[in-house]
Amino acid sequence: MSANTRPSGHQTQQSQPQTYDSAFLKACRREPVPHTPVWFMRQAGRSLPEYLKVREGIPMLESCMRPDLVTEITLQPVRRHKVDAAIYFSDIVVPLKAIGIDLDIKPGVGPVVAEPVRRREDLARLRDLTPDDVAYVTEAIGMLTGELGGTPLIGFAGAPFTLASYLVEGGPSRNHENTKALMYGDPGLWADLLDRLAEITAAFLKVQIEAGASAVQLFDSWVGALAPADYRRSVMPASAKVFDAVASYGVPRIHFGVGTGELLGLMGEAGADVVGVDWRVPLDEAARRVGPGKALQGNLDPAVLFAPREAVEAQTDEVLRAASGLEGHVFNLGHGVLPTTDPDALTRLVEHVHTRTAR
Repeated sequence: MSANTRPSGHQTQQSQPQTYDSAFLKACRREPVPHTPVWFMRQAGRSLPEYLKVREGIPMLESCMRPDLVTEITLQPVRRHKVDAAIYFSDIVVPLKAIGIDLDIKPGVGPVVAEPVRRREDLARLRDLTPDDVAYVTEAIGMLTGELGGTPLIGFAGAPFTLASYLVEGGPSRNHENTKALMYGDPGLWADLLDRLAEITAAFLKVQIEAGASAVQLFDSWVGALAPADYRRSVMPASAKVFDAVASYGVPRIHFGVGTGELLGLMGEAGADVVGVDWRVPLDEAARRVGPGKALQGNLDPAVLFAPREAVEAQTDEVLRAASGLEGHVFNLGHGVLPTTDPDALTRLVEHVHTRTAR
């Protein structure tokens, strides 16, 4: 089913008309919009004092598994900033934790895996993900869609390459040396690893869509470390498998990575309806690289928000000018909201984009 077709069949809440006609979903489908829709990656999180208050003393992974907390945190930026979409509060390693991988999110470090995956026998630890493994996700999304009304909810997951990088490295990495050593040194094992992760990721996204998510975003945060030929050969088949697995739901599929200027066309080819662009490539140039038939998302540099208001507005207007000829545009930052960002700067940014682009 194309993204331009009204969902039907096994869809549940995402086929309700109150979100279908929202500015965000219209932009994703490259339809005329009343204003350019805005949401921010990491809009729910450390930049908000109300987030820090409800998370106090609660480890990150635990907070992702408590539907009441997930609901409250997901709603916080919608209430405060009046963004056009909510994004489900979670972490990309949640499905790995759910299938029994021994990992934890260490403050100031990130996800750390106790036993890295580097040999063929390690693949046995990557079992299928079932809806029962993440029942808290279904419950939380049910609560959220009831609260959000006409505001769409974006589900999300980590892409196979980025998940594989965490598993192989054992945690965050600057150079991905173990990951690339496996990719180049044992391409058969690498392909099987990414294929397993594609199945787990697809299952995780299906749970979110069937519970009521109106769109999904696949985060390939680390894939910018690869050359285009390596991406096409060693990563794209697994990402395409994820997008194909959820195509029949008819919800927009967004693909985002950091430092992916050289990969934008390929990331669109992998099956996304919307390609996320970081701040390094202007949106008009990104559109040329991606080609027709895709909406774009982005792409204000998150650090701009630390500048005076006039400078933020000037830079925002530059992004909007570059986006003026696009088939569809969702305004976002070129990466996540930085932790020390002034929340009021985000609220003002949403209002500025809405005012500037009102049709």
